[in-house]
Amino acid sequence: MVPPPTQSPLEAPLQMLLQASATPGSSPDPGTSPSAATDTSSPPPPDGSPWPPNGSWPVGRGRGLGGGEGVSPWDIALCAAGTVMAFENALVLAVLCCTPSLRAPTFMLIGSLALADLLAGVGLVANFVARCVMDPVSDAVALCLAGLLLSAFSASACSLLAITVDRYLSLYSALTYQAERTLPFTCGLLAALWLTCLGIGALPAMGWHCLDAPATCSVLSPLTKDQAAGLSVSYLFLFSFILHLYLQICRVAFRHAQQIAVQRHIVNNAGSPMPSAFCLVSGTRKGVSTLSLVLATFAFCWVPLAVYAMVADPTYPQVYTYYLALPAACHSAINPVVYGFRNPEIRRSLNVAYTTYLRSLFSRPRAATSNV
Repeated sequence: MVPPPTQSPLEAPLQMLLQASATPGSSPDPGTSPSAATDTSSPPPPDGSPWPPNGSWPVGRGRGLGGGEGVSPWDIALCAAGTVMAFENALVLAVLCCTPSLRAPTFMLIGSLALADLLAGVGLVANFVARCVMDPVSDAVALCLAGLLLSAFSASACSLLAITVDRYLSLYSALTYQAERTLPFTCGLLAALWLTCLGIGALPAMGWHCLDAPATCSVLSPLTKDQAAGLSVSYLFLFSFILHLYLQICRVAFRHAQQIAVQRHIVNNAGSPMPSAFCLVSGTRKGVSTLSLVLATFAFCWVPLAVYAMVADPTYPQVYTYYLALPAACHSAINPVVYGFRNPEIRRSLNVAYTTYLRSLFSRPRAATSNV
């Protein structure tokens, strides 16, 4: 019987080096096979799809910049939109508060809209900061932020409705409504509006959420599917009512313009009434174009998200929700331009404040040099 060959002390290290050279990029580990040492690929998704379930790859294997949910470029875009919203609406509120002549009921409604959009911008920025700082975002903070955004956007939509009703009544019953639209009446209306919207925002903290049952969540988490559908129906009903009022405003405006043109034609038989009638028609057309701009922006920004929230499933890619939520957030950045900066009195107050600031800025060095 032939005895087995004996290994020298150098043969075992040589064999390990040969195995390492045969599998580049891997290091041998005692107790593991070469195939296990070289298999560094991550397991595929459970459904076999090469794409992640939420439509965007997580940062750092599921951990974002500061929390388990992570921060995507869409969150950065929403934060930037919130910053612009907060700045624009804060500027409108500052002008309304610092100008005593802008205390009429109409400007109070515009101030309510600016305050709601300002809170919406603050909520978007706070949501981004919470995602960056907290690891992960706690349920209490998530519910508070959801309540803030829900209250702000609800107050913004209700303020738009109040402005529309105010314009309709001031045109439809101009003689009686101007006497009834007092400052206390407007303050009471705004108080009821904000109490209702704050109550809506408090619903998530009172159990109106899906954190305890994630299977019932909607694309607008932490709201459930039924809750998101109810809010969507409310927004669509509100848009339909605003559309109906604006159509009535256009009808009444054209009728008044025709009546005034006919009266001027009867009074000025000897003259030429065409220029005055032309001015009335052109002014009416300008007002209709402004109303069309208001309706188009509201429909483009909010209607797609409302419809998507009713029919979408939480398994849909999250990027679809971001696509539709960003225009809805940007609507609060368009409101100060349409309702605030386009108003002649607000624009005049801004120009006065700007020129006063420039005069004070350039007068200080002259005063200092004259004293020297």
